[in-house]
Amino acid sequence: MTLIKSISGIRGTIGGKVGDNLTPVDAVKFASAYGTFLKQQIQKDKLKVVIGRDARISGPMIHNLVVNTLIGLGIDVVDLGLSTTPTVEVAVPLEQADGGIILTASHNPKQWNALKLLNAKGEFLSGADGAKILEIAEAEAFDFSEVDDLGEITVNDAYMDIHIDEVLELPLVDADAVAQRKFKVVVDGVNSSGGIIIPKLLEQMGVEVVKLYCTPDGHFPHNPEPLKEHLGDICKLVVEEQADFGIVVDPDVDRLAFISNDGEMFGEEYTLVAVADYVLSKTPGNTVSNMSSSRALRDITEKHKGSYEASAVGEVNVVEKMKATNAIIGGEGNGGIIYPELHYGRDSLVGVALFLTHLAGMDCTVAELRASYPQYFMSKNKIELTPQIDVDGVMATIAKQYAAENISTIDGVKIDFPTEWVHLRKSNTEPIIRIYTEAPTQAEADALAVRFVNELKTVAGI
Repeated sequence: MTLIKSISGIRGTIGGKVGDNLTPVDAVKFASAYGTFLKQQIQKDKLKVVIGRDARISGPMIHNLVVNTLIGLGIDVVDLGLSTTPTVEVAVPLEQADGGIILTASHNPKQWNALKLLNAKGEFLSGADGAKILEIAEAEAFDFSEVDDLGEITVNDAYMDIHIDEVLELPLVDADAVAQRKFKVVVDGVNSSGGIIIPKLLEQMGVEVVKLYCTPDGHFPHNPEPLKEHLGDICKLVVEEQADFGIVVDPDVDRLAFISNDGEMFGEEYTLVAVADYVLSKTPGNTVSNMSSSRALRDITEKHKGSYEASAVGEVNVVEKMKATNAIIGGEGNGGIIYPELHYGRDSLVGVALFLTHLAGMDCTVAELRASYPQYFMSKNKIELTPQIDVDGVMATIAKQYAAENISTIDGVKIDFPTEWVHLRKSNTEPIIRIYTEAPTQAEADALAVRFVNELKTVAGI
């Protein structure tokens, strides 16, 4: 399945047959559906949409198709060119635009691309709106503009600098304090737009930058998902350069991982924990992360006298819960920081600037900072099921068996035991159940995962 249509957008591999892969025809079809949706929802003479892309090899091709499709619908386009997902999110309200599209397949390998769709607030569309766009695309209910009513393109390549300025102006970001510490940081930009914007931000904060894979040519030097098994080069370079730490982002710069000064992973789960610790120490309040994220955020929040809540998995769900609880910071355990003081979207720049300010006020190394936080260990597994198995029925049986425990069923089944938890989720695209566990030791997390894999197989009869 290489073309995935979902309520959050469309993504797929480049090349192949129409409807099976992300071909030029599919890109035009879904750009047409998005533009048509905006025209149906917003009654005004001229609509405006902001568009940016990451550095994928297919980026310019998909970019030109999408831009010109919107022009054909009579929609004006603000073209940011090479950009990041959070930069486009920041630009939409600043431009008073009616929506935005970022062309990126996030952490997927280079053969993938995607259309991520935003509303007028620069936030991801709701599930209901995404479903409407899929219906419009399926029906091909498009009505293009006549020649005198075509849209116009305005090129604006200043938004990465504007985004940096917006981050540096945040009250909790102290570039002067950071500059005084004379930090040295290695940056792995995975040869995408993060290789431009993260070093620029660091240099403006007075940080010495060592660049690794910061040429935005779209030739990813390793799997672009910022996980430990993909990051051997930067872990080694941080030690060789005697750097204070390392920074890794994914191709569209909404996921953030740190490498400690000893060359070890800080842990994607702990990116949000560390940044939240700083933010809460200055502005106490509530936090949100998704159900598959570490319990460490809850512990840190409660330490600062705040309230923590977990949302269903997915950025839209995290944002919705943050708004409902007036959370001052939130995000996801994959290194996604959402800081509403700037905007409701995962933003690596905000994460970097707040983390640096936090570190500048501490008299310790990054490894020592990491060791100061509650220690939890996760295990992530999955089991494949035959299509004939009633996955919902299996999940309902497990929920019933553990009804006496602290249990949530808003997104699969999450069972909170006193010192550990397990989260079982059904995949939306294939017959599998994902099993996430967390415990005080890796051995306990792994054992809990094995236990639930066996229980699920028993219930499913496999």
